[in-house]
Formats: sequence, structure tokens, C-alpha cells
Amino acid sequence: MSLSSPDIPTDPDPTPVALIRPIAVEGGRERPSRRRRPLRWVLLGVGLVFVLLAGYYLVSLYQVWSTGRSDQARPVDAIVVLGAAQYDGDPSPQLAARLDHVVELWPQGNAPLVVVTGGNQPGDRFTEAEASANYLAERGVPADAIVQEGAGHSTYESMRAVADLLGDRGLSSVLIVTDPYHALRSRLIAEDVGLTAYVSPTPTSVVTGGESFARHLQEAAGVAVGRLVGFDRI
Repeated sequence: MSLSSPDIPTDPDPTPVALIRPIAVEGGRERPSRRRRPLRWVLLGVGLVFVLLAGYYLVSLYQVWSTGRSDQARPVDAIVVLGAAQYDGDPSPQLAARLDHVVELWPQGNAPLVVVTGGNQPGDRFTEAEASANYLAERGVPADAIVQEGAGHSTYESMRAVADLLGDRGLSSVLIVTDPYHALRSRLIAEDVGLTAYVSPTPTSVVTGGESFARHLQEAAGVAVGRLVGFDRI
């Protein structure tokens, strides 16, 4: 008589078990895998960075908006008008609105000089500074009180040239006239090149409605980035 062993199934279990990790159980509940925790921290970190950047941008946007609605007119060494388009010697409506504000400021005696800025485009007969100077002189600002800076093709270039012009005269404080959306960045750039700057935005800007909103958004981005990397790099 031979001893027989219990029947052992010869077919292997088709369920693959080699790659299945056991699930740890704590208190009758599955414990989440620890490998998921680093991903969670990465996502939290990315979210936090996004929130901080968004908050930084919104603060810059508010500052652009509030500065554009302030008037810091006071005694300074010079009023500086930032250039805009001109058409064969005639200021564009946007530039004319800035110049009209200077005409109103001049009789208040806040400054002995007005610096007009802005170069020209290829083919132009006049610079923005020339068109501005002629416009102001025709409206009562003495020609000998107007100084032209006609080389700059950006706000930074113009402000740096203004700083050099005034520095040669021993002057350093300015009242900047521009559109409301542009006021904060202009002032920050002026301070960046060594000027003591204040702003008096034109109250009759032709940039209104949706265009004004878009310009405010754009300027907020320029202010936010410029503060981080320098306004001469943007």
C-alpha cells in the first residue's frame, strides 16, 4: 500500500502577484502610499507660487490705477512731458492732451522749465519734442523756458536723457505729465535714473474705456517685471 499526497493543483494561478505591493492597513483603513506625498508638496508649492505672483501683480495693478488718479503737482525744477505720436509737426490727440495739461500747470509757477521729450520715426520731419515745443509756445509757454530732448525712443531713454540735461544744470526734481495709465512706471523710471519725481497725469486723456483697461493691465505687468529685473531691461 502506497501513501498518496493530497491533490495539488498543477495549473498556476493566473493572477500576477509579483508586482502587487501589499496595502498597509491602519485601524481597518488603507494607509495611503508615501510616494504620493512628494507630489502633493510639489503641487502645494506651485499653487503657493502662483498665488504670490498673482497677488504681486494685483498690487502692481492697483498702484498703477491709484497713481494715475493722483495729482502730485508741487514746486520742482522742471515739468517733463513724455512724448507720443506727432503727425508732421502736429501733436496727436494723445500728445495734445498731455500738452494741454502743461498749459494749465505753467501759470501756477511750479517750475521754471518745461522739458519736452521724444524722438522721431524714420521719414518724419519733426521729432515729438519739436512738435510739443511749438504747440506749447503757441499757447503761452515762453520759448526760452522750453528744453527739448529729441533723441529718446522709449520712456527709459527719454528719462535718462532728461536726467543728463537737468544734471548739467544742477537740477534733479521733476513733475511728470503723461497719461494716467503711464504715470507710475514713468515715475519709477525717473527715480531709477536718479531724479526726484512726482506725477501730474493729464485729466483729459483720449485713452479711455477698454483701451485704457488694457493699457493698465500692460503697465501693471511692466511695473511688476521692471521692479524685479530693472526697467532698463524691458
